Order: sequence, then structure tokens, then C-alpha cells
Amino acid sequence: MRFVSVLVYFWMVGTICAFGQAHLRRFQIEGYSQGTTYQVIYYAADSIITQKQTDNLLARLDNSVSLYQPSSLICKFNRSARGIVIDEPFRILVKKALEINRATYGLVDITVKPLVDVWGFGKKKRDSFPNAAQVKAILKNIGSDKIWLQGNFLHKTAPGVQIDLNGIAQGYAADLLGAFLERNGIYNYIAEIGGELRIKGRKPDGEPFKIGIEAIDGNDINPSPLRKIIKPGNGAVTTSGNYRQHLEAGGKQISHIINPKTGYPAQNEMISVTVWAQNGITADGYDNGFITMGLKRTLLFLQKRTDMGAYIIYRKLGGTIADTVTIGFKGYR
Repeated sequence: MRFVSVLVYFWMVGTICAFGQAHLRRFQIEGYSQGTTYQVIYYAADSIITQKQTDNLLARLDNSVSLYQPSSLICKFNRSARGIVIDEPFRILVKKALEINRATYGLVDITVKPLVDVWGFGKKKRDSFPNAAQVKAILKNIGSDKIWLQGNFLHKTAPGVQIDLNGIAQGYAADLLGAFLERNGIYNYIAEIGGELRIKGRKPDGEPFKIGIEAIDGNDINPSPLRKIIKPGNGAVTTSGNYRQHLEAGGKQISHIINPKTGYPAQNEMISVTVWAQNGITADGYDNGFITMGLKRTLLFLQKRTDMGAYIIYRKLGGTIADTVTIGFKGYR
């Protein structure tokens, strides 16, 4: 039996023919940012937006929070002794991350960077995994109580405290692309970066945008060809899963999602989560946390929420794969 996985990408078909919008044309921009690709598809009477504009927009964000640019503000913060003055995008991301940290009781924590590095998921790959003593030593610098904002100054308690915004920045980047399009009078678009999506409006024929979700075949967590289509409407769709980014150790897959409480990779029944929320910064900020929470706690967290929802693939006792969806996940059939 085939189940839907959550690395999402978008799928757009249809004709431009109805509702008096035949003059609208389809435009597509593709580029590279934050160590991945991005794509914008929009409908307008003319090519209002250029790749140079979107490249410049995302480059400014990279200059702020990219761990791959040594001169970025986040790298300067990580090298600092007690903190630095940061810019507005950086501040927005940190503020949201701290909010999500509190909501998830510390299971989403941007100070996790030293753990990400020591497990081999940072810029430098490792030949071996850390031992218990190394993890314990690193945990002394982990925890969102070790950073705080005071105006535009981001403080930290010790030089060893370092942050990683990769778990939330791409969703925010999709939001920035969407906001830029709307400032230029474009209200029918999909903005995607690294598989994280921001969606607004419809196609000119009146059809909603359709999002394709990869499939999982049986017990094999390698995704199969496109299977399921959802119509999420306005909002954001992001994904987190263990089946793409992982390392092998002792015949087991080690997740790239680190539990900041234990210092070890998350290991539970969760395979992948697709999150719908009203904006990308929220959806992207929570998806890794739901993986760490596990199925029961995630369902409890989302059981009455309509402003955010999740489609979850998980492994049942005995090894079979199952799926479930919460009431707030839009466009599911």
C-alpha cells in the first residue's frame, strides 16, 4: 500500500481561459539561495518581477542568517563572546523561534547548532559520532534560556552558545517572497524555497493551486513518484522528515533532527510531517518540533487547532507504515 510522504513540491496545470482573466500570463523565476534552490510562479499581465529582484531579496536574508557565509550576522553572533546587534529579519526569526520554543516545551531550540555539528549534520562532516561525555559537555551550552533579545541586541550567556536558524529560515524566506510579490500587485502565486511553500490566490481559470506530495511505498521510506494532490488554499506548506537527511550507524538511520533535551537524534515512530499554517515562518518553525514530539504529543498539540494542521506518516508497532491528518490541515481529501 502506498502512503503519502511529506517532502512537497508544487504541481501546476490548467488553462488561462475564464473569469475575464485571459490576459494574465504565467511567469516563472528560478534561482539559488540558502544552500538550495528556489522557484516563484506567478500570474500577471506582464513580467513585473525579475530574477535579479528575487535574488537580491534572498541575498539580503543570506547576509543575515546564512551559516554558509562567514561574514553573515549569524556567523558573527556565533563567534562572539556575549552577542551582537542584529537586523530586522534576524530579530523576527529569533523572536518567533523563542515563541515556538516555549510552546513546544523546549523541543524546538535554535541553540542546537553545536549538537548538529557534532553529529555530522553541519557544514563539516564527521568520521565518527560523539560519545556520551561529549554530548553531556555540549548540553551545557544548549537551551533558549541562554539567549535573549534586548531591542536589536541578541545576547548570549557564554561564547560557546551558538544558534542555527535553518529549521525556520526557509519558511520565512517563502514569506518574504510572497510579501514582495504582493507589494507589486501580484496576488496569485506560489513561492517555493527548498520545498517550503507560500501560496496565495488561484490560477486564472479559477482552479486552486495544487500541491503534489511524494509517496512512500510499503515499508520502504524512499519516496516513490508523485501520488497525492492537495489544494491547501492561501497559506504555507512545509515539510520535515527523516527519510532524506540522515546518517547510517550500526545498520540504523540517524535522524538529522536533534532532540535538544537529550542531545541525541530524535528516534520515534515519526517518519515525516507536512504542516499547513497561515505563514511559512510558523509552519517551518514547528515541523521539526513535531518530529521530535512524536505522534501522540503532536496529535494532542494540534487536536483542536484550525490555524495549523499536519499530515503525518509514521511507523506502527510491528513496522507497518500508517498515516493520519489533523483537523487544521487544509486541502486534504
